[in-house]
Amino acid sequence: MIYDPSALLREFITLLVVIDPIGSLPVFYFATAAVPAALHWRFALRAVLVAWIVLMAFLVVGQLLIEGLGLRFGSFQIAGGIVLFLFALTMIFGESKPEREIEEAGRSDLSGAIFPLAMPSIASPGAMLAVVVLTDNHQNSIPDQIATAVLLTIVLVLTLLLLLLGTLLKKLLGNSGALVISRVMGIILATVAVDAVLGGLAEVGVLDLKGGTGPL
Repeated sequence: MIYDPSALLREFITLLVVIDPIGSLPVFYFATAAVPAALHWRFALRAVLVAWIVLMAFLVVGQLLIEGLGLRFGSFQIAGGIVLFLFALTMIFGESKPEREIEEAGRSDLSGAIFPLAMPSIASPGAMLAVVVLTDNHQNSIPDQIATAVLLTIVLVLTLLLLLLGTLLKKLLGNSGALVISRVMGIILATVAVDAVLGGLAEVGVLDLKGGTGPL
């Protein structure tokens, strides 16, 4: 994968969709409402750093934990795809991610950078599942997994830049614009989720992607 530009691009888009930087902007707007403007950069940096630590932890030990419990990775991939699909449906049809998280948020100091901005807005359950699926130890070499970690870091750096430009972007997009883009990303995520389920079915031998279905 490390020498396959199309695979790298596919992983980058997947991470970009599940992390959903633009969808986190309304959460950032709300969480920083009571924070002095001079501290907004520290707020954004803390949130992204915490999200990076959480997602990297899942990238490194997530699959080991699953296999330590005696679970087949293909089964987790199917379950992860289903959860991602349900998550995508909430982005498309249900109460929007920013609205849901804003209702649960507090307006206090920099603690808002941890919840709800770092988790569950940036390091969402969907993102945690995605990094495990993308770094399957049985299919990806160490260099491939390092490449995924680099792509994850790039996406989070882009997220940080978007948050730092949050005030300007709010004037350009407004809350409604951010929510519309989040729903479009939900449609893309649904497609990624279906592909993950198909890959999981192939992993456990139920589906032959080249020639139909296998024995159940």
